[in-house]
Amino acid sequence: MSAHGILESRDLVRQFGALRAIDGVSLTVGEGEIHALIGPNGAGKSTLIHLLAGSLVPDRGSLWLQGRDITRMPAHERIRAGLGRSFQITNLFARLSVMDNLLLAAQASAGSSFRFWRPRHQEDGLVVRAHALAQLCALDAAGLNRPAGDLPHGEQRKLEFALALAGEPQVLLLDEPMAGMGPDESRRLTELIASLRGRCAMLLIEHDMQAVFSLADRISVLVAGRILATGTPDEIRRHPEVINAYLGTDNVEPTSSDAAGEAMA
Repeated sequence: MSAHGILESRDLVRQFGALRAIDGVSLTVGEGEIHALIGPNGAGKSTLIHLLAGSLVPDRGSLWLQGRDITRMPAHERIRAGLGRSFQITNLFARLSVMDNLLLAAQASAGSSFRFWRPRHQEDGLVVRAHALAQLCALDAAGLNRPAGDLPHGEQRKLEFALALAGEPQVLLLDEPMAGMGPDESRRLTELIASLRGRCAMLLIEHDMQAVFSLADRISVLVAGRILATGTPDEIRRHPEVINAYLGTDNVEPTSSDAAGEAMA
């Protein structure tokens, strides 16, 4: 891990009228780590991820990716620079098959072949890449010809991960990937994210505290647009200000990730 991390925000500020949604946020994601961002509703998490992804521009501060200033870089250029993203609402070509979604992602990441008269499925390299992505994200091989919109929610999430990974991002932004999932689907997606550890750095924004504390190398707590604390899961679990912010008392100290999850949910 470099001293400055692979993705870094420095003193980010974003206002909406009189509301300062992000108020001087400095955050560093280390190379290969899973860094979780947690906080109550209205803390500014969605605004921050929009700033990182490029769909919003900060009023002050800067953003750096692999040592490159990307503060004013458009979202599509950030993708080419190595920043991938999964969305809170699944973002797929619902009417196309799972395989066609994967082939399109593989084609986009490789650059157009300009052989428009050849169907994508006849380009061997793209097919091999699509199958590799499906295997990487544990997609059911028997369901590759199904329309993506017919997949169960958990399988759609896995497909979205595969599409995001097609571009071989250096950093992957995960915006509440467990949203709308039941316990079994959440567990399977947690296992998938864990299996991808080290493949790229990940910034995980998530309300499922059991998943957060089992996955994260470090956790940052965002409250009222500011970073309240950053540390390892054990450090965050025992941090007095975090305990106060979520539990309202100085005297309660969770002793396990499950207890922390129940307390902070």
